[in-house]
Amino acid sequence: MTLYLDFEKPLSEIEGKAEELRALARADDTMDIEKEAAALDAKAQDMLTQLYKGLTPWQKAQVARHGDRPHCKDYIEALFTDFTPLAGDRNFADDHAVMGGLARLDGRAVVVIGHEKGNDTRTRIERNFGMARPEGYRKAIRLMDLADRFGLPVVTLVDTPGAYPGKGAEERGQSEAIARATQACLRLGVPLVSVIIGEGGSGGAVAFATANRVAMLEHSIYSVISPEGCASILWKDAEKMREAAEALRLTAQDLLKLGVIDRIVAEPVGGAHRDRSAVIDTVGAAISAMLADLDGQKPDDIRQDRRAKFLNIGSKGLAA
Repeated sequence: MTLYLDFEKPLSEIEGKAEELRALARADDTMDIEKEAAALDAKAQDMLTQLYKGLTPWQKAQVARHGDRPHCKDYIEALFTDFTPLAGDRNFADDHAVMGGLARLDGRAVVVIGHEKGNDTRTRIERNFGMARPEGYRKAIRLMDLADRFGLPVVTLVDTPGAYPGKGAEERGQSEAIARATQACLRLGVPLVSVIIGEGGSGGAVAFATANRVAMLEHSIYSVISPEGCASILWKDAEKMREAAEALRLTAQDLLKLGVIDRIVAEPVGGAHRDRSAVIDTVGAAISAMLADLDGQKPDDIRQDRRAKFLNIGSKGLAA
């Protein structure tokens, strides 16, 4: 069953009518409604194309959060082979909001790390909706240190509304864990590439995305705070999230202009949730291309490349 977003309601009516006609035909073999259903399908496809041609930043935020988008676990299962997960931070616990381990991508040994939101009520609660606690970031640091020791490239898949802000997380050093994960990204002497596959929220995302190359899916978002949080702070009204989304410059298109990211990965018309296998393949190709761009570089060159990238952030937008 397709989950429609608020701005897709006109589309849901047309696709619903087409499905009703086909249901009637299945119940009565004498009915020939395929021509009418096909006309509705064509109308729906045209409407879908028009809707997604001019999405506002707030609408993109809604698409980025769509529950049916492929998540980290889906990408790992489809793109990587011989995945061997590593668990725990050797200090407190294992954080299920962060997945990571050794794997192969196109036969090449890598370390892959990502936020996992879950795909139903049970798994979303288990994964804490992709909001990592300190032990999740410390697990990521363990994996990055392992990658550096053995000369393995690191691939990160970012999809989080932000780090978990609960009391327990703060007591266990949430801010320090995020800072140390960001530091671990910066000191790596191996290539680090990152893809924002849904939401990239605040420091919880930066701790995984301080990379040599950063890509974003076409309808993903990446910002210092959520639109709702920004609206609550600036206007004391979370309902002004549309204005906040505009001001935050959180879309892939804006961030490419500012030099925050390096490439946009195209999504199928209607978003990644409408053709999951196609978008997973496209992300796999983007990861391989970004890694190939860094092949043959020495550790010091890789660190310098990463340093230069972050020192130059914003210069493109200012020059324009």
